Amino acid sequence: MYVKYLNLINFRNYKNMTIELCDGTNVFQGDNAQGKTNILESLYYSSIGKSHRTNKDKELIGWNSEEAYIGAYIVKERLDKKINIKLFKDGKKAININSIKIAKLQDLMGVLNVVMFSPEDLDIVKDSPSYRRRFLDIELCKLDKKYYYCLSSYKKVLNERNVILKRFSGNEDMIDIYDIRLAEFGSYIVSKRLEYIKKLNDFSKDIHNDITQGKEEIKFEYLMQLKSIEDIKESLYELIKANRKKDIEKRVTSVGPHRDDFSILINDVDVKTYGSQGQQRTSVLTIKFASLRIIKDLIGEYPLLLLDDVLSELDSKRQEYILKSINGIQTLITCTGISDIKRHLKNNNMKIYNVDQGSLREIK
Repeated sequence: MYVKYLNLINFRNYKNMTIELCDGTNVFQGDNAQGKTNILESLYYSSIGKSHRTNKDKELIGWNSEEAYIGAYIVKERLDKKINIKLFKDGKKAININSIKIAKLQDLMGVLNVVMFSPEDLDIVKDSPSYRRRFLDIELCKLDKKYYYCLSSYKKVLNERNVILKRFSGNEDMIDIYDIRLAEFGSYIVSKRLEYIKKLNDFSKDIHNDITQGKEEIKFEYLMQLKSIEDIKESLYELIKANRKKDIEKRVTSVGPHRDDFSILINDVDVKTYGSQGQQRTSVLTIKFASLRIIKDLIGEYPLLLLDDVLSELDSKRQEYILKSINGIQTLITCTGISDIKRHLKNNNMKIYNVDQGSLREIK
């Protein structure tokens, strides 16, 4: 799978840009604030219908414009796909796949699989559990439409239960109905997260070993309040029910997959608390390349890899690992200089573009 063409109209600082990408490595060099990341952002948006930089779609629309357009032509083994997205100032969007309008955002999932690696991904290691849950949810939504449905449904039921808790008048019958629904949707979420963590462990072992030359061993552990995973649905229901009194007092739902987390351990030491900056960066690098291999294992094709200004954040050893590992994977790289990239990729299929204030020029 690879993206052959990308067309942007009034997207960020691109008035009207069409680019033909090669199926190997595409490098976008230029000074900061010229529009390099905007190209990667448009493809990320084409993958999941959301930006990795903002929750407000109107911020993606160019200055003094009423709407923006993204068009991506994707070559796939079985059937090529064309994604067309229109974004409007009022926050609405229209998404078409092969000229057919989709009714639900979940229908976009899996059409264009993307793995993105940016400096902000350090938050997966360093920040609150919400960043780690978000990582798991995005990866699983791309691979499993039922997961997307269960996650959306769980969030809706959770919000409604919290409203009832805030307005609680003494009748617990309604709460029990919501508890049953939370356990139904939540059990699928937990079971799939556990499966993903297992795959993450399986694929990360060799990757991290290669990066650290055998000096470190990485491991991921899913952290949850459930005591048993024999019958997750029943166990989750009993857990939610057991905490109902506390939830009524606190007026918020205190247990469930919306509170779960996962830990990252290197040589059995928690990286978030005790890891060096280098270990934290290596952990994220391992996670991203393991995600690539998980997608390849499950769907038979590598996803598109987006590397947004990450090479400058890594030492030469980690840079070399990345650039030697992307052979056979369509990759888009943003950077301010290309000397290291050229040295490692001199024999690869590659295109290089200079980006200057929203305009592209291919460097031959």
